[in-house]
Amino acid sequence: MPRAMADPAAFKPYIEDDPRPPVAELTVKAIVLGVFFGIVFGASTVYLALRAGLTVSASIPIAVLAISLLKRLGGSTILENNLVQTIGSAGESIAAGVVFTLPGFLFLAKDGATGASVGEPYFGYWTIFSLALFGGVLGTLMMIPLRRALIVGEHGTLPYPEGTACAQVLIAGEKGGNLARTAYLGLGFSFAYALLQKLFGFIRETPTWVSSATSRVFPAATVAADITPEYMGVGYILGIRNAGLLVAGGVLSWLGFIPLLASLVPADSIVAQLVKLGYNPARYGWSPEAHTFASLNTAIYFAYVRQIGAGAVAAGGFITLLKTIPTIAAAFKGSLKSLRGGAGAAGTRRTEQDLPM
Repeated sequence: MPRAMADPAAFKPYIEDDPRPPVAELTVKAIVLGVFFGIVFGASTVYLALRAGLTVSASIPIAVLAISLLKRLGGSTILENNLVQTIGSAGESIAAGVVFTLPGFLFLAKDGATGASVGEPYFGYWTIFSLALFGGVLGTLMMIPLRRALIVGEHGTLPYPEGTACAQVLIAGEKGGNLARTAYLGLGFSFAYALLQKLFGFIRETPTWVSSATSRVFPAATVAADITPEYMGVGYILGIRNAGLLVAGGVLSWLGFIPLLASLVPADSIVAQLVKLGYNPARYGWSPEAHTFASLNTAIYFAYVRQIGAGAVAAGGFITLLKTIPTIAAAFKGSLKSLRGGAGAAGTRRTEQDLPM
């Protein structure tokens, strides 16, 4: 979309931009259904994030399910469907924020320094609930001054592909069609696949091949794949490019760094690095007599490659932060202008009504 569309006056929304929308938006059934989807997708997000180390937004599947379910509850408007997916996706976003931060505090806490008695969890239910509640409220409030700068001002620069796709799903649902069929077919396939794999064991969960540690070519090289429904779904939603980047990282680590380090680093040095990081070398089959590891590939991963990956993630985060500082500064500048009497909740256009600072 060209940058000229960043002008709010030049943009024509799908629903008329009157101060009061001509169709229903804030209804009880939309709120209840949104909360329900927030709980369901929040739980699945926690599981997926703890297992895979990443998660995806649930906006599109929630939008599809909202359209189909609300039709069975007497019909709905596009604004109701949008409210359902907004509430539901916000719930799973908060769950992702919790699961990506609280385990970090657990890993940083030293033994005996957690402040909890024996058998007592460091983060109890009410602690996690309180952190999620205040974090979610803070994130919502911080998005109010950032909305105009990031969504309106940067509309021609930031593509928001998932938000655009979600809008198209809502519009298509408003026009009619059997959009939910694909989502339900995926749910049924995943359920049957998981039963065969996890309950009956008919399908191997992680096929693995590891080359010999003494091989002259690619020693301790590893090829493995977790062939599970959740990974297949994440890869489909991420797309070929982003999923390919994740696969490229795995290939670089297990077929590049690990064989290279296995060829260059003595086994005693790997043991010293594991002990320095707090790992027990015996966990990876270390034999002090033979000076060998039964699982050399895993030992090298925890001793070196994991730290390389953490450094790459940190560097990428800092680089992204530096690139977005001008946008963030412009957003807060606009919010301060609003605080001194600029556009706020008193605006006449529905899409330009922000909560006042």
